[in-house]
Amino acid sequence: MIGAGMGGLVSAALLAARGHDVTVFEKEAWVGGKARRVSVDGAEIDGGPTVFTMRDVFDEVFAACGARLDDHVTARKAEVIARHAWDAGQRLDLHADPARSEQAVGDFAGADAARGYRAFRQEAQRIFEVLEDPFLRGDKASTPFPMMWRIGPWKMGDMLAMRPFDRMWNALGEHFADPRLRQLFGRYATYCGSSPYAAPATLMLIAHVEARGVWLIDGGIHALAKAIAGLAEQQGARVRCHAPVAAVLTTNGRTSGVRLASGEVIAADIVICNGDPAALATGRFGDGPVRAVPRLSPAKRSLSALVWYAHARTQGFDLSHHNVFFSPDYAREFRQIGEGAPPSDPTVYVCAIDRGASDHGSAPEGRERIQIIVNAPANGDTNAYSPEERERCTQAMMATLRRCGLTLEDPLPHQLMTPQDWEGLFPATGGALYGRASHGWAASFQRQGPRTRLPGLYCTGGATHPAAGVPMAALSGQLAARVIGQDLASMKLSHRAATAGGMSTRSATTGSTG
Repeated sequence: MIGAGMGGLVSAALLAARGHDVTVFEKEAWVGGKARRVSVDGAEIDGGPTVFTMRDVFDEVFAACGARLDDHVTARKAEVIARHAWDAGQRLDLHADPARSEQAVGDFAGADAARGYRAFRQEAQRIFEVLEDPFLRGDKASTPFPMMWRIGPWKMGDMLAMRPFDRMWNALGEHFADPRLRQLFGRYATYCGSSPYAAPATLMLIAHVEARGVWLIDGGIHALAKAIAGLAEQQGARVRCHAPVAAVLTTNGRTSGVRLASGEVIAADIVICNGDPAALATGRFGDGPVRAVPRLSPAKRSLSALVWYAHARTQGFDLSHHNVFFSPDYAREFRQIGEGAPPSDPTVYVCAIDRGASDHGSAPEGRERIQIIVNAPANGDTNAYSPEERERCTQAMMATLRRCGLTLEDPLPHQLMTPQDWEGLFPATGGALYGRASHGWAASFQRQGPRTRLPGLYCTGGATHPAAGVPMAALSGQLAARVIGQDLASMKLSHRAATAGGMSTRSATTGSTG
């Protein structure tokens, strides 16, 4: 296995539980891929995904290995899904209780908005229920027709309910006249690195995923990754960090193993790449797998991000665990990103790591740990973020927060990751954090699946089918393990399997403007 991201770890655990000989090679010092920890001012800050949904997927992984998730991580359900603000006087919380959310929307924008929210929630639920089994948990298909057959051609209503040909922003207008609510629910497109103006209305299902439950894990998503790595090791898998893979080896037209950067060669019948498929297509793992997956045009990359890891004092705004501070001009924000520039007046997400997710969480004394995210173009391979540009981005982020009533300590003790830094950590991506953007009806079917054109080489992770995000990467890991099991059974191969994740080049040093 190349890489110890979420999808790779899930595949490793499941394959090892079925008796396969599995070794995971990770180039970094940690497991979890993007789900890492960053040290700032002596504090350990969650460095990757912060929202944990679809808990049942992980319950299934642990159960398949004869274990219980609750015995490995401590998680509690959030009462407040997220707190949203447009300025110092406009605030709206969404709650785990849908009735409370509907009441909050009505109090915020009126009775029509509350009815619109109820209809939107019902539509998002139906889209999710139509797609969960045939698509999210189903096999990769290059066209919608196999999925439509699994749904059932006689269920025309279900197929139309997916709304693949409608744009998300326009569909939201059918439910919400208030532009603030279109902005709030349109933001869910960014969960898979896409623009709500170009993404299909199908992505409204993400709202239902969150409405089913958001959990807070002690230690963050990195703690979950460590738990799955431990689970894999309990099944007999080996996880080797500081072990970058330099090349995928081939013999007689099929995969035969990997060569590490140290020169060590490991023979294997199966190799799984738990990294962005772009790394294979651009030769980051040698010439052998270059034609195994199609190249992705930079124009089709998902969003990247500017991410600040800070340990600072905050004032003026009652933060919940998850908080969103909106731009006054959402269309301009995505237009600027599309033109290759960081937004000048951005929407800002703040994860207040030390705070709970109840109506009135108490603020920690002194400094607190926060992760701050602003969407950005995936141009980290062509744009060098100078100290001056980093400072401009930092000041633009802080201006949005001040407009909404939140003041951060200045100067801000922090580290900043730009698209250039993400490209250093995940080469060949330009800093894209979600693989291919979900723009247009066909994009979801064009994502890389578990099988490649090179026999014995498979892919998993957030850049592969079904989609980006922590639970989707885990579903990708489940799918890869299932497909490999089928292929091994049909080919009657031995049970040896080397699974790999990550990239073969070392990370760039994390930048700082503080």
